[in-house]
Formats: sequence, structure tokens, C-alpha cells
Amino acid sequence: MSNRNQLVRDNFINFVRSENLPKSSISLSPSDVGLTDIEVVDLFETQVMSRHLDLQSRIMQKNGQSFYTIGSSGHEGNAAYAKAFKPTDMAFLHYRSGAFVIQRSKQVAGQTPLYDMLLSFAASKDDPTSGGRHKVLGSKALSIPPQTSTIASHLPKAMGAAYSIPLAKRLALEGKIPENGIIVCNFGDASSNHSTTQGALNSTAWAAYQSIRMPIVYICEDNGIGISTSTPDGWIAANYKNRVGLNYLYCDGLNLLDTYRKAKQAEKMARQQGKPVFLHMRTVRILGHAGSDAEFVYRKESEIEATEFQDPLLHSARILLENNILSVDEIISIYEGTEKRIAHIAKQAASKSKLDNAEQVKQSIIPPSAAANLVSKYYKIKNEADRTTLFAHEKHNLHKKQHLAKLLNWALIDLMAENENMVMCGEDIATKGGVYNVTSKLCERFGKNRVINTLLDEQSILGLAIGMAHNGFLPVPEIQFLAYVHNAEDQIRGEAATLPFFSNGQFSNPMVIRIAGLAYQKGFGGHFHNDNSFAVFRDIPGLILACPSNGADAVEMMRTSVKLAREQQRLVVFLEPIALYMAKDLHAEGDGLWMSEYVTPSANATATNSADHDQKISVYGEGKSLCILSYGNGYYLSRKAEKILAQQGIECRVIDLRWLAPLDEKGIIEQATCCENVLIVDECRQTGSISEALFTLLAESEITRNKVKISRITAHDSFIPLGSAAYHVLPSTEQIVEEALLLVSTKTAVNKAKIETKTDAKTKRRNT
Repeated sequence: MSNRNQLVRDNFINFVRSENLPKSSISLSPSDVGLTDIEVVDLFETQVMSRHLDLQSRIMQKNGQSFYTIGSSGHEGNAAYAKAFKPTDMAFLHYRSGAFVIQRSKQVAGQTPLYDMLLSFAASKDDPTSGGRHKVLGSKALSIPPQTSTIASHLPKAMGAAYSIPLAKRLALEGKIPENGIIVCNFGDASSNHSTTQGALNSTAWAAYQSIRMPIVYICEDNGIGISTSTPDGWIAANYKNRVGLNYLYCDGLNLLDTYRKAKQAEKMARQQGKPVFLHMRTVRILGHAGSDAEFVYRKESEIEATEFQDPLLHSARILLENNILSVDEIISIYEGTEKRIAHIAKQAASKSKLDNAEQVKQSIIPPSAAANLVSKYYKIKNEADRTTLFAHEKHNLHKKQHLAKLLNWALIDLMAENENMVMCGEDIATKGGVYNVTSKLCERFGKNRVINTLLDEQSILGLAIGMAHNGFLPVPEIQFLAYVHNAEDQIRGEAATLPFFSNGQFSNPMVIRIAGLAYQKGFGGHFHNDNSFAVFRDIPGLILACPSNGADAVEMMRTSVKLAREQQRLVVFLEPIALYMAKDLHAEGDGLWMSEYVTPSANATATNSADHDQKISVYGEGKSLCILSYGNGYYLSRKAEKILAQQGIECRVIDLRWLAPLDEKGIIEQATCCENVLIVDECRQTGSISEALFTLLAESEITRNKVKISRITAHDSFIPLGSAAYHVLPSTEQIVEEALLLVSTKTAVNKAKIETKTDAKTKRRNT
């Protein structure tokens, strides 16, 4: 244990014994705030437990038994507001909330918080929250989704969860969070400056300003410093005290009684009135940012000592003494007894086994399938009479071939009708029907509570969806353009995708994220509307990435995606090629070859239920000379090229990858093995595109032994310019044909040379 840790430990005893304790300007008794003496002692005990867990974690780290020492010292006042809320009120917490978790554990039977948290410190696979994957604060039994250390990234989903509680009531659905539940979300003063915080609070206030119930209490635990950067005095109050839509309260987090009193006031406002509350809680930070933080480098020793004297445990000891609840000896006895107890438990926790291999580590990346009763809870197959009413506005078009956008729109109508808990959210998706009319008439059919126009903030759109998923909804958020997702990607990567992993499969965020994207849009330029990079999704473990190239596949794949979210709790990104939304023709104007008839859900049911939800490639043609692998716009161009190549005697088969993560590796290799040459056509950039993964897959497979020649075409490593200049950096049909001819002719020439060499050798032997 470092000298500072020992000093903090010893100083508590010395200051209490000498009754040299910090003063407070707040004069309250337990009865003033509705607490009994026993309850105050209980809260103090919780604070002491949290402190000794912090101190013990540093001992364990020194012994090589603990690996992560960001603690709660100075923030133990959150025990008081943990008591003010119900254990069923979902809590999204930051990493200094040890006392909150311990106090809430006392409200639920059968909990062992000290042992559980020490198992987490030791990264033991017996840790009931993460299974040894991280030191996280969380618990399924306590309604606390585990959170890692990403700054403020939990606020958008807390906002979404709060919005979902009254939404469930409006839709007469039974959510996972009780109907009268509220959301608790805490964060630090430094995190309050993060754009994620600003977006979440703005979205909350935006909704509340429109008289939408938002039962949430945001608690800013203000210790005045973020690692080494001080928060300006008065900044938090100045920034949030008069914020429209938020109800500001302040409490002294060093004083248990004041914190409990203000927390109960906040709880009442949120639960009874449905108003969002910003509770500004004064705290201090003791023992630095983390165990590795050398605080003396940037703070004077006198400043550190002054902060340590404002220890909330010392303030609580003063309250206990002033109100004649405990004596000096009794307070020290609790402190020292708890220390010994935690040290004893730590030895047991440190001895427990760790994760042994990669398979154990990865086991929770994919969440477990949902229980059958939950799957069927909101899923209702509509009869044909109901469907006739739903599609009354399209009755003259239903039996005509349609383009991708229209067919996808119809598929969403059917899916919304079948899945009563399916809610769509995004910018302009309601009355307008989206930029490309893909969500047209959905709001008219299902109402504004199920087709939600959001404000312009992708972090909040995705946070809303994640929060709704926590409450049992099946969200389908829309990101208007692919490039727009990049300023919010952490909501997918750091929140939605990691939740099953860090909760050992106990929590998940099932949803289908619709994103319009890719290139080849005429009249658009720049990386905002013509973006051909989705590399951000390819390295997120457990994420499913779908990309249809045509309407028939879009219908089937959207149904499969919703089924994967509903039944397997999967996170799916559904990437829709904008340039193909309205495409009708393939080879010549008026041929209609890129349109399809709409297959109804009943007709599609057998196919959708088979073959691992049909997450497979599709194959066009049976040629053996050349196999073209592509997707999206590249597949469309490859189909054009296939006809031209056929006219020149080159037989092709064209593969539409369709599912880009995970790839159908078996299907790809099977098709490639049937051919003499393989051409990869990737509309995305040369660097970071999926063509790299495809080339690697093929190079490492059996086909390389058969001397199959592999080549690839990609876009240039460039952003997309405006107008016709775009086609200088994107693959074209002509380029595909040219590369295919070169590939096939080269192979032919090589074979011819081998034959000629063999013939010459035979002739030479005969002459000899």
C-alpha cells in the first residue's frame, strides 16, 4: 500500500479519536429527513465498506491480484441516494459508485456485494457480473447494467430508458422496468463537458419541454477535477441551474442527511410528476484518479491534505457523534472490523480461478437466445384481412414488381404489424417518410409513438434505441446517412455491442440499426452523402452486418434481421445502398430486371426459418471460368459485367455476399473452389475494405493449392467528389470487364504455356 493510502486509512481513525472532524454549514438531524438512527448507521457502514474495498484493491494490485483500481473514495455519499430509490429503478452508473451498489444490495435479499466486487477486482470467472472480463459495477438482480470506463457514454441510453417507461404505458405494453419506475444515472463533473452528456441532457430537456414525461434523475457528482484538470468553480451550477426542461437541485454529497433529503425530493419529482431532475452533488476525490495516478505531480500536498480532511466518512462520523448515535469507539470498531472482514474475503476472492482460454473469454460476445415466452409475447401474425387493411393504400400496386425502397417499405409495414413492441426512431422518418420514403405511411399506420421523429443527434438516436431495448422494446433506429454514424459509433461499439460481453450475457441490446449509405449517388458528393466506408462495423465482435443489393433480398434480409434481434437478442446493422433504392433496370432502360414482386410473410416463412436464418450468400450463374464476389452496388455492376463477359465466351458465376459480418465463409469458399479464377469487386476503399478479408480468406483456404488466381477491384483511397468526378475513384462495369478479361486470359496463357512445354519435352525425348 502506498504511503498516501496508509495515511488516508490511518487519518480516519486519528481524526475520529481526537474528534477533530470537518464542519458543515447544514444543520440537520436524521428525523428531519425521515431517517432513523439505525438507518444512518447502516449508511455509514456502507460508506466504510466502499472505502475499504478501494484500499484493499490497492493491496491486491501490489500483490498482483487486482488489475484496475479506479475507486469510489470521496464519492461514498452516493450510498444515501441509493437508499432514496427503489431497487427496481434501473441505474446507469459511473465507476465511482461502489457505495451505491452496496447500499442497493442491502435492499434485495440474497446479495453478497463485498465478495462479488472483490471477485470482479480479481478478474475471477466466478464474478457474477462480468464473469472475469472486467472490473465493472453492475448486477442483473439490482437492475444495474454493467458499465465500463467510457466517459459519459451511458447517458444516452439512460435517456432512452427513461423515455421508454411512459412509452410502454402509452402503447399498453408490459416493459421490463416497472410502470412507475424511474431511471437513475450518475456521472462526474468532468464528464458533464463531454458531447455525449450534452446530447443526452439536451434530448431529455427537448422532450420534457414538449411535456413528454421523462422520469429520470441525473446526478452529477462534482469533485472539482477530471484526472488533473480542474473544473472551474461554479461551472456546473452556472451551466445547468437554469437549463430549460431540467429541474436543478443541489446537495452536499459529503453530508449523508442532506444528500438523502435532496435525493428523495428528486425521486418524487421524477416518479410522481415524470420530470427530469439534475441533482448537482458536491463531492471530493480521494486517492487520486486511480491507483496509477501520482496526484502529487499536479496538486500541492497541502491541497491534497485539505481535500482528504473533507472525507465524507469523517463528515458521517461527525453526524453520528453530534446526534449521539454512536460513540468514538463504536465508530472506530465498525471501521476496523470492516477492514478485517474485507481483507479476509479478498483472500478467498483472489484464489478463485480466472478465464482459462480464448473460448471462455469470447463466450458472452453473442448473447443467449431469448426465452420462448418473451419471443412470443409481442409477436402476432396478422391474417390476410388485417393485411388488406394495412396495405389499402397500395392495393393496386401489391402485385406489381417494385424497386428496393418500396419493397423494404412494405416489409417494414408487415414487421411493425407483427411485432407490437417494434418501434422505429430517427430523423424525419415519421410524416415525411424519411429522405427516400422508405418509412412512408408507417407513422400513419402505427402512430407517432411507434414511429418517432427524433432530434438531429445520432448519439441520442442510438441511445434512445439502446434504452428502449433495456425495457423490452425491439428498436429499429435509422441513421440518415452512413457518414452520420461516425460521430456516434461508440454507442454501437462501446455500449450496445459490449453489453452482453461485460455482463456475461445477462444484458443485451437487441435491435436493427437501419443505415442508408454507400456511393454511386448522382448529384451528391463529399463523405456525408456518398460515403463508401463501413470499416467501423467490421471489427465489432458479435455485430451482424447486412447489405442487400436488391428488393427481394432486402425483404428477406430485413425479416431475418428482425428475427435475429427478437429471438437471438442480436445487434444488427442493416446497410441500405442508396443508389439502388430506386433502381429498376439492369442491362437496358425499361428491362425491369432489378425489380421484384413482394413476397408476403406467410409465403416467406419457410425460407426464413431455415438455414441459420438464411445468413448466406446468393449465387447467380453456374460458370466455372470466373467467380465474381461482390455486394451492394458492386454486385449490381458485376451483374452488368457478367452479360458482357458471357457474350465473349467467359462463363461466370456472380456471388452476392449479402451478409458482410459474419461472412458466409463456407459458402464463399465452396463457390470459389468451383471456378478457375476469382475476382473480388469491392465498392469501398482499397484500405480497410472487406476485400482485404475476402482475399485473406481465399488465400488461406484450399483453393490456393489448386492454383486458382485471385484478383480484386476496389475504390481508390479517396473521399467521393461531386458529380461525374466520383466515377474516377469508384469501380465501374468497364473496369470489372477489363480485369476479368485480363484475369482469365492470363490463366489461359499460363495453361497454354504449360501444355506447350510438355509437348516440347515429349518431342525432345522421341528425337533422343
